Amino acid sequence: MTIYDIAIVQAIHRWDVSTFLKVNKRLRDKYWLKAAETLSHTADGWGYLLIPLVLMMWSPQQGKMFFVVSAVAFLIERSIYFTLKNSLKRRRPPQAIPGFKSFIIASDEFSFPSGHTSGAFLMVTLACIYISPLLAIAYIWAMCIGACRIILGVHFPTDTAMGAIMGSSVAILTSILLPNLL
Repeated sequence: MTIYDIAIVQAIHRWDVSTFLKVNKRLRDKYWLKAAETLSHTADGWGYLLIPLVLMMWSPQQGKMFFVVSAVAFLIERSIYFTLKNSLKRRRPPQAIPGFKSFIIASDEFSFPSGHTSGAFLMVTLACIYISPLLAIAYIWAMCIGACRIILGVHFPTDTAMGAIMGSSVAILTSILLPNLL
């Protein structure tokens, strides 16, 4: 028996597929897809290093702490992400839904959780804690990252929801626990 044999997991998966297909039916316009692809690339991870570096130039002490906490948080988040992804092995929508084709090719094989969404929520949460609560407006960007991953056809809604929960939780816990250890 696997986790996918449990009735509640099957019910969640049916809802996930139904919701996913409704979103993808409405938003398959080439302009939506190109916009989603462009926005999704902003969460590829390369830009996350810029935030602590810029902050270090502006406020060296605060920037150093932000850099250390961000690095540790990403190390923890990526470890959880890879463990979940490779343990649960949830198939991506193109493999799970007969006849469905995604707009992009995902960088890895499995779907749960969304790493783009997790990383986006982790960084926004850390920025709100260490830089300014006013940056909470950036949660709109993080939510859009999750939506883009669904629109592009590489994640189900629960993949992105778990990514958001995971990224935010790791950021909060790391920012509480790590400074006490330093």
